[in-house]
Amino acid sequence: MAKVATSIISPVSVVTNSLLTPAQVREMDRRAIEELGIPGYELMCRAGAATLELACERFPKACNWAVLCGAGNNAGDGYVIARLAQAQDLRVRVIAVSDPDSLRGDAARAWADFRAAGGQAEAFSATTDLSDADLIIDALLGTGLDRPLAGAYLTAVEQANAAAAPLVAVDIPTGLCGVTGQVLGAAIQAAATVTFVGLKQGLYLGEGPRCCGALTFTDLGIPPEAMADLHPNFRLFDQARLRALLPPRPANSHKGLFGHVLIVGGNLGMGGAVRLAGAAALRAGAGLVTVATRPENVAAVLAGRPEIMCAPVRSAADLSPLLERATVVALGPGLGKDDWAQALFDATVNCPQPLVIDADALNLMAAGPRRRDDWVLTPHPGEAGRLLGQSTAIVQQDRPAALAALHTRYGGVTVLKGQGTLVGHAGDAPWLIDRGNPGMATAGMGDVLTGCLAGILAQVPMQPAEAAAAAAWVHASAGDRAAQQGQRGLLADDVVNELRACLNP
Repeated sequence: MAKVATSIISPVSVVTNSLLTPAQVREMDRRAIEELGIPGYELMCRAGAATLELACERFPKACNWAVLCGAGNNAGDGYVIARLAQAQDLRVRVIAVSDPDSLRGDAARAWADFRAAGGQAEAFSATTDLSDADLIIDALLGTGLDRPLAGAYLTAVEQANAAAAPLVAVDIPTGLCGVTGQVLGAAIQAAATVTFVGLKQGLYLGEGPRCCGALTFTDLGIPPEAMADLHPNFRLFDQARLRALLPPRPANSHKGLFGHVLIVGGNLGMGGAVRLAGAAALRAGAGLVTVATRPENVAAVLAGRPEIMCAPVRSAADLSPLLERATVVALGPGLGKDDWAQALFDATVNCPQPLVIDADALNLMAAGPRRRDDWVLTPHPGEAGRLLGQSTAIVQQDRPAALAALHTRYGGVTVLKGQGTLVGHAGDAPWLIDRGNPGMATAGMGDVLTGCLAGILAQVPMQPAEAAAAAAWVHASAGDRAAQQGQRGLLADDVVNELRACLNP
């Protein structure tokens, strides 16, 4: 079989950096066929070959394949896959959920070529047994699905998910909305997904990452000009962007060139939060870091990280000389909500320096909303809900809408944390962070992100959105490195220890 070059998602071009709606990807497909002269059936055959190659590489011991074919071009891809798999002497069972004789265009040709090669398809029914398959290909429905699954398609998805065999989804898992990432009634739970032409945003939003499994992208040989004037809704941050933001340091560098971060927080019993944030700011490359905290925390902070300067703060008046020396301020880690916390919040929130707001400072701000264009807010979904007067569930149902609402109300840059962290500000499409893992759902992770963000912002103070996206990407990447020893039991300090490697690729 002739190989088709596939590429795991990587920072190669604007196409692999841009997340598009299914309608935009269909427009790219149309341009490739009608304006660039690439036959539609040729693209379908390339898609089938790429999927076959991925499936064989990922599941080399699978020899009994079940290919579930539905309607439209997704079914056509399935019939191409089945034909090519049979040519490689794999045992292939094709199960048609829709009558293949009703297919039109390129999909009809794929069905005809499959039959001409000796292939046969059986009709799907509620009693179809998939227990003999050791690999199932989902070629049921593509990105055009806009309503909940029902009837035979719902049954087919449920039976495929219940089978013991791993699933490979063609372009998008059936039942997943390509726009929002929501599950439309039910969705294929794929071990791997091969997606074509352009990256669909629904693969990264909502339930998308859970449904698609390991994601592979191929542009099918369509040149980047097919994307001209199609503006992405989201952009993937990547290592190339990090290198551009933080190039190698000059030989004559000194600590004064890389900013002075002031971290304000650490109420009684919460000194660990500012220690983690301070350590992360140092690991992110800040030249100097000062922690302003309760006097009771000073000894522990210095003992845990002697490179941090630690100032006892009994009242808001003690902050004045510290603020004068700072180039970036991070407010919130372990701050609390008592009178001491409120006084420090009031003294800091209007400081002239770039400001990172996190944790309890966000909760205090929710009680008295205000707006700045030069700050960075870092809420998790619960904090975002409080800032917007909504429930956490509503925030999670439409994270892009919540991101936009936060910017409208509060200004500046917002980092909406969670799976698929979103980083947004006025003007450009938000950044999406496609890294991180469930092991990071533990105490102190937000404090590490705050420190990392402040440390990077201290080095590039005029680029707050890029600094915030870089921090989120580095933080998530460090979490993935730390999780190589296991997700359960991963600590925030483990992530701090991996930051340097991620900042110096």
